Amino acid sequence: MQCRTLGKTGIQVSTVALGGLFTSDFGGGVQSARDVLRRAFELGVNFIDTAPAYGNSEETLGLALADVNNIPDPLILSTKLGGRPTPFDPRNASQLLASVEESLRLLKRECIDVLIIHEPDRPLQYAWWTDPQRVIGPVSQVLDQLKQAGKIRYTGVGGTTVNEMLHVIQSGYFDVLLTAFNYSVLYREAELELLPAAQKLGMGVIVGSAMQQGGLAKRYDAQLQTRPAWMSKARHEQFLELYRFLDESGLTLPEIGVRFAAAHPAVSTVLVGTSKPSHIEEAVAAIERGPLPKEVQARLDAIAAMLPYRPFEEPMILPMDRPYFGPGRANTGVGIAVGEL
Repeated sequence: MQCRTLGKTGIQVSTVALGGLFTSDFGGGVQSARDVLRRAFELGVNFIDTAPAYGNSEETLGLALADVNNIPDPLILSTKLGGRPTPFDPRNASQLLASVEESLRLLKRECIDVLIIHEPDRPLQYAWWTDPQRVIGPVSQVLDQLKQAGKIRYTGVGGTTVNEMLHVIQSGYFDVLLTAFNYSVLYREAELELLPAAQKLGMGVIVGSAMQQGGLAKRYDAQLQTRPAWMSKARHEQFLELYRFLDESGLTLPEIGVRFAAAHPAVSTVLVGTSKPSHIEEAVAAIERGPLPKEVQARLDAIAAMLPYRPFEEPMILPMDRPYFGPGRANTGVGIAVGEL
């Protein structure tokens, strides 16, 4: 598989990377993770992203990797700070250092390639910064300390917003940006300012949730025969137009999703979260076909332009075939659509 440079880190990463949410008990546990890892490595994947917040993903990966013989050299691995221990204090340096030590223990690693601050932008989640304007807090000193000790190689930041994340990366402190839920076939907010800014700063860019955690991983024709309560009229019309285009072109949503996300010049790698080796195979096969044809890209651009900004009440994780309880926290937890990131 083609590799790209992860920005100013200089690390070479596969264009398709493995997202760690479902290499955990969410996706079948250690045996499932072994199967996914073996196939991913056979296909040239050399980068895995995980987090303490992804259930027992770190532990599962550590156990599964111990039983896999075809591990690439080097295997690039990123994990995150945030959510451990509970209750979590993002300004407690001792907690942050202990969390990294626990990540190293669980992953059975001596060094983490990229350590990412997990969602410093999510409203009301964690207050990382003592000086938000300059993007400075105790975590800054912790990251410097970890670098000097050789426990981590590079720093990153990962989030789901665009304006707040733009401010964070413009601090110039971070090497890598992980952006999720805002760069996909229909959701283009990141391409306006965030991706160009990251490219200008020389940052490596990881795209997460290019399939909107299931919402763009497969078709929901039955669910969209009538407009769901949570869905705006414009979004409903947009999805129907996208499905019409799929009928005309013969393309599938997973294929256009991966090819679209990887085509942006700022993007280093696209995460595929799954518990099934077949999903990795599909993603790699799609990437090998190269960028989408110009006429396909133009049609997708026109469809995306039908609704250029996310409606206020729209859930981040689209409840296409899941219970919907109205706007709020009930719709922002871990997705259930295993293998459909």
